[in-house]
Amino acid sequence: MSASINKEEINQKKRGTFIVLEAGPTHYGIESAKQLAKVAKDSGADAVKFQFLYADRLMADKSVLFGYKYLEIDANGVEKFVPIEEPLYDVLKRRELKAEEWKELVAYCKEIDIHMFTTATYKDEVDFIVDELGIDSIKISSGDVNDLDFIEYCAGKKVNLQFDTGNADIWEIERAVIASEEAGCSNIVIHLCPSGYPTKEESIHLNMLTTLKTMFPKYAIAFSDHSPGWDMDIAAVALGADMIEKTITLDRTIKSCEHSFSLEPVDAKRFVDSIRSVEMALGSARRTIPTPVKAKRKLGRRSPYALKGLELGAVVKKEDFEFKRPGFGITTEEFDYFVGKKINKAIKEGGMITYDDI
Repeated sequence: MSASINKEEINQKKRGTFIVLEAGPTHYGIESAKQLAKVAKDSGADAVKFQFLYADRLMADKSVLFGYKYLEIDANGVEKFVPIEEPLYDVLKRRELKAEEWKELVAYCKEIDIHMFTTATYKDEVDFIVDELGIDSIKISSGDVNDLDFIEYCAGKKVNLQFDTGNADIWEIERAVIASEEAGCSNIVIHLCPSGYPTKEESIHLNMLTTLKTMFPKYAIAFSDHSPGWDMDIAAVALGADMIEKTITLDRTIKSCEHSFSLEPVDAKRFVDSIRSVEMALGSARRTIPTPVKAKRKLGRRSPYALKGLELGAVVKKEDFEFKRPGFGITTEEFDYFVGKKINKAIKEGGMITYDDI
């Protein structure tokens, strides 16, 4: 597997799941962006992600509508997802930062010591992100997975490339990876990123993680989650995802795209802690029994105990013994080797036969 960000390998088996908290769609200016970066740091995540775009440049038709659901919580704490449509231009416009603000955000992330990376949409933006901001990982959005010229340009920067696959066909994903390789970049992360805001369970298809791992054994495979809670993320970790990306927000009830299913600060830490607990519980594929457990297991196993008193020299017979707990003596599988042998000392009724008694 070949993928690393800031010289840190992306490999669940070697270093644990690389946890990314996404703040690109949920900040509303430089100060909230910095707050969200701090939330990511305090949660124990490995990185925070943003989205580098300018709506006026990207959107040719500013009237195109985009549908999503926002969250309402009534006085009784009952949650309701409310569908809404608004111009995609407006949604994207809220994600913008100025060049000076990007520099300020990068400096802040370095100050608090958390990795930061971002998506990019144009070649000159890639130049700014890599050459001026010094960011060493670029994410290709799902809408650009078929833009081979852009992929090749990004690959030429010799930084980590992350592919957000969205609704891409499997051959489009393969083609994008090949384009990156041929342009000289083999530092790749491939994301399973089901569409929907929030994503419906029937649209997630977590088993695709296994397919991607089989198709691309050299590369890190990630899961980008747009569903409420983190059940799907825990399942993805159990299936071997090398990276998990989850969106965070300062307030889930903000009436904008992606806030409703994002994690608020208190849940962000619980999210990271849950993943680390699952990793610990997954343990090794090799059967391993801790020494303390081995020491106690004889309490639950059985040894042969005499049903009646036996004199010195008596022959061991099956019918004279019954297996009971604790199993501090001969084991059940060893007892047959002792049947027919003479005991070298008397055993009282209810006494346990041991190795020294034969």
